[in-house]
Amino acid sequence: MWSSEPQYPVIGQVESDALVDWVMAKISSGTYGFGVTISGPFDSAKEQVKAVFKENGFGTLSEIDVQATLNEKIGEVIEPYTILGVCNPRLAIRAIGAEHEIGLLLPCNVLLHECEGGVHVSVQDPQLLVGITGNEGLAAVAAEAREGITRALESLR
Repeated sequence: MWSSEPQYPVIGQVESDALVDWVMAKISSGTYGFGVTISGPFDSAKEQVKAVFKENGFGTLSEIDVQATLNEKIGEVIEPYTILGVCNPRLAIRAIGAEHEIGLLLPCNVLLHECEGGVHVSVQDPQLLVGITGNEGLAAVAAEAREGITRALESLR
């Protein structure tokens, strides 16, 4: 489903337009994140996800209950579907120092939704997102973020 060793162009070693084209191709093909499917009740899985991300340096800053919001606002009923905003503060301050407007791409989104009898946990790929900026000063931060996210997901398996 996902690989811990993605094939990314190296920021600063490719033309900016080529990097944007690559990012847009990834987004349009639906390969802008990675994840795992875990078993258990949704609420227990959500707490487990929060705990393993915390163990890997990512605190939960926000929690959006999309299921409840859609039901309340427009009467639509979908499966349990929650977006967690997680952040590693040490990585965030380095990213902000390298690219002040990076806040537009923060925090890291973790999507949880019921799927085929399990709970699918997907995370946006930080290396893909920083590729949008073309700022090579973010490459190391994104790589470290991806490593921590990968460790968290692997511990959920």
